Amino acid sequence: MALPRRRNLSYNRFRSLVKFISAISGVLLILFAFLSFLAPSPNESQHFHLRHHHNSFNAVVEDPVTSGDSVFRSSGGKLDRDIWSSRNAKFFYGCSNVSAKFAKAEAVSRPTRYLAIATSGGLNQQRTGITDAVVAARILNATLVVPKLDQKSFWKDASNFSEIFDVDWFISSLSKDVKIIKQLPKRGGKSWTPYTMRVPRKCSERCYQNRVLPVILKRHHAVQLKKFDYRLANKLDTDLQKLRCRVNYHALKFADPILEMGKTLVHRMRMRSKRYIALHLRFEPDMLAFSGCDYGGGEKERNELGAIRKRWKTLHKNNPDKQRRQGKCPLTPEEVGLMLRALGYGSDVHIYVASGEVYGGEETLRPLKSLFPNFYSKDTIATKEELAPFSSFSSRMAALDFIVCDESDVFVTNNNGNMARILAGRRKYFGHKPTIRPNAKKLYRLFLSRSNMTWEAFASRVRIFQRGFMGEPKEVRPGRGEFHENPSACICEDSEAREKATAYSRGKKNGKLEKEVMVSDDQNDYDDNDEPRWPDLDDDENQVWPQEKLHYNGTGSDYDAVISDEPELEEMLSD
Repeated sequence: MALPRRRNLSYNRFRSLVKFISAISGVLLILFAFLSFLAPSPNESQHFHLRHHHNSFNAVVEDPVTSGDSVFRSSGGKLDRDIWSSRNAKFFYGCSNVSAKFAKAEAVSRPTRYLAIATSGGLNQQRTGITDAVVAARILNATLVVPKLDQKSFWKDASNFSEIFDVDWFISSLSKDVKIIKQLPKRGGKSWTPYTMRVPRKCSERCYQNRVLPVILKRHHAVQLKKFDYRLANKLDTDLQKLRCRVNYHALKFADPILEMGKTLVHRMRMRSKRYIALHLRFEPDMLAFSGCDYGGGEKERNELGAIRKRWKTLHKNNPDKQRRQGKCPLTPEEVGLMLRALGYGSDVHIYVASGEVYGGEETLRPLKSLFPNFYSKDTIATKEELAPFSSFSSRMAALDFIVCDESDVFVTNNNGNMARILAGRRKYFGHKPTIRPNAKKLYRLFLSRSNMTWEAFASRVRIFQRGFMGEPKEVRPGRGEFHENPSACICEDSEAREKATAYSRGKKNGKLEKEVMVSDDQNDYDDNDEPRWPDLDDDENQVWPQEKLHYNGTGSDYDAVISDEPELEEMLSD
């Protein structure tokens, strides 16, 4: 009897030991899984090293990032910033209300002065012309005739003003600032043909009074300014600058059919994801030919783009490497994708792409789609039947993209054309929504050497280089760059809210909250000598700025030097 009892006791001990070992193993497995989840993927660096040189934008791209963190990482790996909002935006707001000294239109308008304008270029270039025309009419104390849109340019769009914008809203919303009529009154029972002339680019207030007003007063009483784009000085009296903002951000409302379809596209993006990125991708063959840059397509690319360049006699052969070093080359779709992933946007992010014909087609887009599989455009989220009323009109199609980009949580561009500028200014005015424009000059060096570093090192450098290029308040020094992209006179600071936030944060014992609420304006500082500076756009005006730590980025246009005797080239680049 003793032997069976001993065997039974040994068996029970063995079963207990097995259960104990199993429990310990289970705990260790759970701990290992948890640590694996927190740790960065070991494949990130391997995938990154397997990538081709940055010139090979036609190659198939493997996903270099497995993490979709929703916050920035500093070089030390600390999570310190939300990538879906601007940190200090709550302390700034758009302010364009008229001042008490700005007289009403009825008090200053002269009944015998009429100003008409003919805009130039694509949708966004024309938008700048319309905005400036209202201000020019105010300077001249003239009645403005609803602007004529360019119907003969490179874009070949026959739309008139009322087919793009809500003309009645435009007239009524500005009635206290400028008198606006739909067409010139008849003269002696006959149609009145205004005298046509042109004014210089960046014409100042004094310039209009000296050049245009005498013609109106002494000769014709009605003048039409031709090719009206960027014909108004960048620096004006504050009240005139605020009038610019009232026109651009409040009076220029798209016509109802465009607005309704645009809202439908935005709704469909929101149905797919709570947040989305909008990318304005300029990578058309004409654009690339003009840039004179090398995009890695070898002899075939050089021949194709070279043939396009020959259409314009004023374009000289450029040094592609020099162009890229100076930050004058649009980022490739692949480079845009890598920049966004490095900034913390994961592969699950939904991206809306607004673009024309992309050079290389699907082969060129494949790397970007590999990085962001949730890839959409108006053609993929709307039917041909829905787009039919717009598809034959380039400006109406551009307006749909404008709406989706404007409503996006994050707006990104690979260039600095007119749409990028207009949206940058608009998004600042309406809450400083994140607007990412590449620091192309520094990113060039990084893309060139990326095969020699880990993914973590690459991502860290991208985050450093993009400081000052993310749409944050006070990134750009007031008065620098185009007013349409930096409407500093219309951005006010809520000092009371800032003081309250500071006082509240100081009341916290550990002081951690203060870092979250109050971010130093030095956060976007970098070596100014290493960045392309914005040009001073008004040669006839000098302005001395106090020695403050105000920041500016190098997003001045790459296309300012285009020769105007080739209008097709200038118009092609306009949007």
